[in-house]
Amino acid sequence: MARVTVEDCVEKVPNRFELVLLASQRAKNISAGEPITVSRDNDKNSVVALREIADETISPADLDNMLITGFQKYAPVQEYFEGDAELKEVDAELTGEDMYADVVKEATSEVFADETEFEEAGAFQVTDNPEENQ
Repeated sequence: MARVTVEDCVEKVPNRFELVLLASQRAKNISAGEPITVSRDNDKNSVVALREIADETISPADLDNMLITGFQKYAPVQEYFEGDAELKEVDAELTGEDMYADVVKEATSEVFADETEFEEAGAFQVTDNPEENQ
């Protein structure tokens, strides 16, 4: 295909607005370093993205998922089931969740120990009522 027109791509993605979103997302991914699935032929990233959509070398459903993920502000929380204890441990190792647990526990115990020392010395007193803490 020498020239890519929107008509070539509309056959694959019927909504032109969705086509623009998908092609722009793919062009951003190409700019970020993802490998292209068609020859570049000295074309810009947006043209390469349209050519990939027209040639169906990349799935519009995959682009749609990438687009949705790109707009999400918060990552979904992965829930574990009772039998997934080993999976949870591996995930914690990979994400580094428990890497500093001992350091944090030690630091918080020192803070609370200092707080009780100050409380005993009469420097301040912590209560549950915020009005009394002034």
